[in-house]
Amino acid sequence: MEPTVKGQKQEGGTMPERVIVAMSGGVDSSVAALLLKNKGYDVIGVTMKLYSLDTDDLPDYYRGCCTVDDVEDARRVCQILGIPHYVMNVQEEFQKFVIDYFCSEYQRGRTPHPCIACNDKIKFNFLSNRAQSLAAAYVATGHYARIEHGLGCLELKKGIDESKDQSYVLYGMGQAELSHTLMPIGGYTKDQIRELATQAGFPNAGKPDSQDICFIPFGDYKSFLKDRIVSSPGDIVDLQGSVIGSHEGIEFFTIGQRKGLGLSGTGDALYVLEIDSENQKVVVGPKSGLYKDNFWVSRVNYVSGIIPDGSVDVQVKIRYQFQKADAVLTNYSDGALIRFNDPQRSITPGQAAVFYQGDCVLGGGVIEGSVPSRVLTQTNA
Repeated sequence: MEPTVKGQKQEGGTMPERVIVAMSGGVDSSVAALLLKNKGYDVIGVTMKLYSLDTDDLPDYYRGCCTVDDVEDARRVCQILGIPHYVMNVQEEFQKFVIDYFCSEYQRGRTPHPCIACNDKIKFNFLSNRAQSLAAAYVATGHYARIEHGLGCLELKKGIDESKDQSYVLYGMGQAELSHTLMPIGGYTKDQIRELATQAGFPNAGKPDSQDICFIPFGDYKSFLKDRIVSSPGDIVDLQGSVIGSHEGIEFFTIGQRKGLGLSGTGDALYVLEIDSENQKVVVGPKSGLYKDNFWVSRVNYVSGIIPDGSVDVQVKIRYQFQKADAVLTNYSDGALIRFNDPQRSITPGQAAVFYQGDCVLGGGVIEGSVPSRVLTQTNA
């Protein structure tokens, strides 16, 4: 949505609408602030302190956020733009809604996506509440996605730069959130964003993109989990239920994993096919066992607020770095059944399944381990 500045009636005249821009210190959010200021908005930059990192201990390859340097980059950009900059401490909220969630999901034998939790609970929920206290009409982010007016509703669409599109992590947004959110860079390519930053003299114009889980700077999630949870050892079993190995904890495995199983001399390559959290078992089998053509999605959100009537054709992403695949979505009162036209590999509980129709996000939900028997019975009837 190309944002248009609406006036706020104030004593003595009309003032431009205020927008809070979530500024991580990266180039994308910096250019988001630039574009909105150029359109005449009253822009305020806000950097959220999510957690504490010791900059001196970070590896050279770290591409996260929330370091002292990141905060300084955001401050300097705001200084160049001539806009206010605030730092807000949300470490307590981030710990509860992102880090604790991350750990508990792995303990349940699931593979979480922390960026989705951060967007849902922190960037749009917490920041929107703060926006109200600052009399701001909008929250803006540097996401590569677009918000546009559709037929009777606001639509969430993919960013035009396919290689940077972030619509997958935003499927939880509804009409209320979209109506108070701006995503000004979704209509640009990454190269264009860097060029705009260079022209503006931003110090972070050439800053590398964030790549890792931001709160795990060394990229070793297993060590991160070991410091925070108590593991329960268990068995590694084959498809017949025979014990062929042991493990230190189900949280160290994910669907599709081949390396690090601790199995040798078993013949053909084995992959993690299922994680049984109730019995602390990891089920392994051949690569062919990773392919499925249907799965169940819980906690479904439809961006328009309109629930599909019957079955609809969609394209579905089951991971962030996954090409959309054609499928049929059937909505139920407590979830949705997804049936792929062609079997897909490693459908992983805990990850998000996001439904698209063209470049528009229809909605999404959380992948579950199995389809309810009542649904399978109806489907096969």
